[in-house]
Amino acid sequence: MVKFTLRLPEDLHQRLTDQAATDRRSLNSEMLHLLEVGLSVISPETPDRPGGDPASPAPRRGSGHSPRP
Repeated sequence: MVKFTLRLPEDLHQRLTDQAATDRRSLNSEMLHLLEVGLSVISPETPDRPGGDPASPAPRRGSGHSPRP
């Protein structure tokens, strides 16, 4: 299992917390459930999926390096 830090806007955190309570899940379990459901809807063949062409890896963000033209 991988642990990492995630920063969320307060309103999104509240929505997740409310949904977790409604579904009687922990916040962690609710987030995992929503990610699994969301990812199952997006297939690699979907042309408009985030990141563009599924054959091309999405550009890395936050590395501090810009790709050279």
